[in-house]
Amino acid sequence: MTDGGRLDLGAVQGTLVLYVYPKAGRPGVDPPPEWDAIPGARGCTPQSCAFRDHHGELRELGATVVGLSTQTTDEQKEFVANNHLPFTLCSDAELEFAGALDLPTFEFDHVTLLKRITLVAEDGVIMKVFYPVFPPDRNAQGVIDWLTARV
Repeated sequence: MTDGGRLDLGAVQGTLVLYVYPKAGRPGVDPPPEWDAIPGARGCTPQSCAFRDHHGELRELGATVVGLSTQTTDEQKEFVANNHLPFTLCSDAELEFAGALDLPTFEFDHVTLLKRITLVAEDGVIMKVFYPVFPPDRNAQGVIDWLTARV
């Protein structure tokens, strides 16, 4: 985790919004041209920034936001700092979580990445799955709309 600990996502009490994304970009490093040809690959930074921008609303709805990708914790720490994310990102570099939940993946440049999916859990039980997530920058608002309709 980018805050230095480990997280048992199933043990999170209350509402957990776990947004899963393939790979966050790095400032000044353009993705390879073939990245844009993969449906759903582009948009990790806009999705994360939308969760950042809506973080207050999500907290008011009682939700804890966590992002998850297969990137290393060091890469994620850089992404958190560069984009001022007020929530934790988790690394599933070994694909343990993805394997346990049979999350959708794809291969790019000889690396297994996670497809974009958002899970909303209540006391460790998945209550809602957003998949596919498109457009990524509207995912946070879609989660807010779903949480609000539940109340």
